[in-house]
Order: sequence, then C-alpha cells, then structure tokens
Amino acid sequence: MIILHGFGPGFGLPEISPFVTKTEVQLKMAGLAYCKEKAMPPSSPKGQLPYIRDEAETIADSTFIRAHIEGKYGFDFDAPLSLQARAQAWAFERMIEHHVYWALVGARWVDETNFAKGPAHFFDGAPEHMREKLREDAQFRVAENYLLSGLGRHAPDDDIDLAIRSLFALSVQLGDKPYVMGDTPCGTDATAFGALAGILTPFFDSPLRARTEKFRNLTDYVDRMMGQYYPEFAWSPVREAA
Repeated sequence: MIILHGFGPGFGLPEISPFVTKTEVQLKMAGLAYCKEKAMPPSSPKGQLPYIRDEAETIADSTFIRAHIEGKYGFDFDAPLSLQARAQAWAFERMIEHHVYWALVGARWVDETNFAKGPAHFFDGAPEHMREKLREDAQFRVAENYLLSGLGRHAPDDDIDLAIRSLFALSVQLGDKPYVMGDTPCGTDATAFGALAGILTPFFDSPLRARTEKFRNLTDYVDRMMGQYYPEFAWSPVREAA
C-alpha cells in the first residue's frame, strides 16, 4: 500500500498543505489504496512535503509523485483532454503553483495575525527555551522565499492585485463547467482545489480570501470538490450572499 506523508488536518482544512492535498486528491482520482502518516519536511528526501513510499520506492514532490502514478499504474490524469488542452492544463497548474500559491503563503506566514494563529503553532512541541527562536527563524525563511518569489517585493495591496489577476484567469477558464478543463476532473483540478481551499478556509481572515470569495464559481468549485473528495470533512465556510 502507498504511504502518503503529509502534515495532516488543520487550519479548517482536511490537509494543511496545498501540495499534499494535490497528491491526496490525485491518489483518490486514480483509485489507489493508500494510508496517510504525519511527517515534517526534514524527513523528506527533498526537504518538503509531500512524499510517498510505494513498496521499495520513495518519491518526493507532488509533480514527480503524479508522474510515478502515471508511469507505474498506467493512470492518465488528463485522459479526456486533447494535446492542446493538456498544454493549457499544464500552464494553469504552473500559474497556480508558482503565483497563486505564494499569495497564500503571504496570507498565512507574512501576515502577523495569521502567523500567530496558524503556522506559529507548528513549534508548540519544541523545548520552551527554543520555541520562540524557531518560530522567528521559520517565519524569516518563509518571508525570504516569499520575497524571492516576486510577490513579496510589492506593496501589500499590489501583491494581492497580481494574485487576483491569476485567479480571474482561473475563474474565466472554469466558467460554468464543473471542472477546470471540462466535464471530467483532471490532474490540474487537484492543484487548483488545494490552493483555493487553502485561501478560502474560514480559519484565516485576509484580503486575499475576501477578494477570492467574490469569484462565486471558484467558491462553488471548492465546495463541490470538497464534497467529492473529502465527503467526511466538515467544510463550513461562511460567505456573504452574492
């Protein structure tokens, strides 16, 4: 059986990490049996989650895990798509993971209130005399990566404006379809769902969440995907009526 290593539930989500969520949803899409174990990034071969153990193999990084599933188990996540649609799906996935994701990071880690409410608690189990230093170091490293991503170089309102342009593109692509590329879920849906749910969780308040909620087709999409892939999870976002 495949063992998926992730952070586990938290922040009002069935899984804290959008990338672990992506892999977990893709395992569900492929109909593969798996169990899940909690882990922290240092335990991974690449220093990040997720990673999986599949018999004698250990595979890290969600994109390489997808390639492993497709290669070993013969499951094509983009089976219904034309060659052009496959290229478009890949482009949207890259946009989400290299642009929208960093806006989510800023909302969780750079915003002081949200950091104190959420990620700061990753270190609650550390020895008391080390705890605050570990929190400060982790927040500094993430903020530095946020800066290097490009979004962190802009004023707070400007970085959200840029993220919203990407979310607008995703909203236009989704339209009134049930899934990003059409009537059938594909690999990119796992990516989009993980990032959007991370933004829309009611656990955190942020300008990014407030503006994302204005895209009603995106909020409906997350609700639909949550019900499909995590039916046992009590997903209860509070939103204003459209």
